[in-house]
Amino acid sequence: MNKIIQFVKECKNEMVEHVTWTKYKELQSHTILVLVASLIFAVIIALIDFSFDKGLKALYDSF
Repeated sequence: MNKIIQFVKECKNEMVEHVTWTKYKELQSHTILVLVASLIFAVIIALIDFSFDKGLKALYDSF
């Protein structure tokens, strides 16, 4: 039991004194950047999918 208590104390010490946490504003700006990039990639993939769909339908309808 002593080892478990010592482990928890060392974990707390590590998290409080040695870990550098990102500031809230920086975290917020990175989150917004990831959301915007994800949205842009989703739109690009949707456009590619739409164009392939229309192109293949036109190709199939020509036969």
